[in-house]
Amino acid sequence: MKILVTGGAGYIGSHIVRALGEKAHDIVVYDNLSYGHEWAVLYGRLIKGDLADKKFLSSIFENERPDAVIHMAALIVVDESVKEPLRYYKNNFVNALNLVETCIEHKVKRFIFSSTAAVYGIPQRVPVTEDMPLLPINPYGSSKAMVEHMLDDVAASHDFSYISLRYFNVAGADPLARIGQAREDATHLITVSLRTALGKKSHLDVFGTDYPTDDGSCIRDYIHVDDLSNAHMLALEYLASGGRSKAFNCGYGHGYSVKEVVDRVKEVTGIDFPVRYTDRRPGDPPVLVADSTKIREELGWTPEHDDLGYIIRTAWEWEKKIYGASGPK
Repeated sequence: MKILVTGGAGYIGSHIVRALGEKAHDIVVYDNLSYGHEWAVLYGRLIKGDLADKKFLSSIFENERPDAVIHMAALIVVDESVKEPLRYYKNNFVNALNLVETCIEHKVKRFIFSSTAAVYGIPQRVPVTEDMPLLPINPYGSSKAMVEHMLDDVAASHDFSYISLRYFNVAGADPLARIGQAREDATHLITVSLRTALGKKSHLDVFGTDYPTDDGSCIRDYIHVDDLSNAHMLALEYLASGGRSKAFNCGYGHGYSVKEVVDRVKEVTGIDFPVRYTDRRPGDPPVLVADSTKIREELGWTPEHDDLGYIIRTAWEWEKKIYGASGPK
């Protein structure tokens, strides 16, 4: 199929584009390169453009005529969304509205949405199932939940089917270290820990030590980016075969605390980097762990990299490559 991937030059998007290319799909990447990189697009054609530019976006649909859209482009930093909510609603919701409207206008019937576990807020129970209410506690989660509600309404009134993939904590990198997390201001725990080990940061901040968990730090479900990419391939096949609109959790079903992850990073790198314990960040739930039964049973998703050590090692090889060092300078 011909697939349009928005945000396909970014961290997760570039891994999905690689997976699509390896399956011989015809790929068009649409990215404004605000956080993505041209070199990260290993397959397909890159078109630089912004989803806010509806006229240009429509011309791309007219010229390319995609069979499906994978929508990855979004702002993703939780605490930033608390400080700049309007920016998040405009970028994450209004731009998604432009994209979906363009799909309807050009009769593109298949849509995969990059959603997030943040739509659940502080879940009533863990692991989290897809039928639990969407009660986000920060503008980032709210902006994604709004898109999910919109997709549900559009699918009910048009010849249009979507899959919403609710990501838990995505980490790791391409095992050949061709692509990986390349944002200078990345906030993901594993990335920041590895950059601290490399001496790019003076210390690692751990936000909150008084959560209702065994060691007082937050617990998250970490999923390797390649397993997440495979979930997108299966979702695409599902929609192509006439599957109905649905949401699926993308996680392994078990979590690690922040302190456990930091200890494992130190073990993998062999570097005992400085850690500073500080106050909680606004908008962080204590525990987020997926129940991934639905995606395993309905899409046949079988994770291959459910191993925190492997996740960290692939990310470590990538970080050493881009920073050109094996330890602090």
